[in-house]
Amino acid sequence: MPRHELRLPDLGIDDQPMKVSLWLVRRGSRVVEGEQLLEVLAGSALVDLAAPVSGTLVETLVSEDDPIRPGQRLAVIEEDVGD
Repeated sequence: MPRHELRLPDLGIDDQPMKVSLWLVRRGSRVVEGEQLLEVLAGSALVDLAAPVSGTLVETLVSEDDPIRPGQRLAVIEEDVGD
């Protein structure tokens, strides 16, 4: 099955520290495209990141409270493939 890497997008606030605030979905869980996966604290703003594809969250590459930067890999989703 194809794998998709979830990366932190450029939020346009590079001068602010960013970190993973909360994972909303656990590794091994099924996710649907558009479903909220995690919350990122960027300065004083809380930003939700959604699943870009439907599938299974097979890896989380950062933990809560870990500092992160734009472009960094956050998770891997194994995509659903049609029959």
